[in-house]
Amino acid sequence: MSGPRARRYAPPPSVSAGLGTRIRLGDAEPSPHARDVLDAIARIPPGKVMTYGDVAEFVGAGTGRTVGAVLSRYAEDDLPWHRVILSTGEPNPSNPSEALRRLIADVTPLTPSGARVDLAAARWDGSAW
Repeated sequence: MSGPRARRYAPPPSVSAGLGTRIRLGDAEPSPHARDVLDAIARIPPGKVMTYGDVAEFVGAGTGRTVGAVLSRYAEDDLPWHRVILSTGEPNPSNPSEALRRLIADVTPLTPSGARVDLAAARWDGSAW
């Protein structure tokens, strides 16, 4: 297709989710729900992971998307954000190469390809360690 009709059906330009959706709230304190999410993530031990949905289930509120929103707004470098992964075993999508580097440093079990976490071996249920 060419001409004006082609422009109408062209997809919008994409924005990297890691850059375009980051909303910084300045010095705003996290809500009680956000604090619960951050506390749960801080408890994930090295070598273990939780999916976004697992974290939501663990805190008893929200969804995987709300967990992702909390991470994008409030995660600091000392939070083990890399231990929260997609349900497919893929690393955190905002910075997958850094997340994989950190997962490897944590000695997290990966699939033979090394691109995903072996969820059967690494998934943490929130129990004491």
